[in-house]
Amino acid sequence: MITLDINGETRRVDADPATPLLWVLRDTLGMTGTKFGCGMALCGACTVHVDGRPVRSCSTPVSLATGKKITTIEGLGTSAVGQKVQAAWAALDVPQCGYCQVGQIMSAAALLAAKPNPTDGDIDTAMAGNICRCGTYPRIRAAIHSAAGQKGA
Repeated sequence: MITLDINGETRRVDADPATPLLWVLRDTLGMTGTKFGCGMALCGACTVHVDGRPVRSCSTPVSLATGKKITTIEGLGTSAVGQKVQAAWAALDVPQCGYCQVGQIMSAAALLAAKPNPTDGDIDTAMAGNICRCGTYPRIRAAIHSAAGQKGA
């Protein structure tokens, strides 16, 4: 049995320690908010926070998350930063197809938690590797600036 702290709740799962965290979340625990994209940590759709840092859950063995605080999109709205990011995403109609947006939101929230007033360069660095096939990058940047309380973004 593996014990995990997910969104502030202790969860025990019977999983092989090498199983990617993504599949434990989705298949074992039924938390389908985190998306499968590429399976190789290249697209960012599967991003979750582990101890506040964005990680690609498709390539993170569940054993590496043991003893750490895991936050998924289902729990992000419990933090002030998460609420601001989600509100900005909705206010600016960021999603087009929406598939990548969970990973985008998780990466943006981690950025703003670490750097409350990011520059465009900070945003580019933090969001690198989060791919949006619909090309909503300008709206993503504007939403991050909006969540940070920055005007004119």
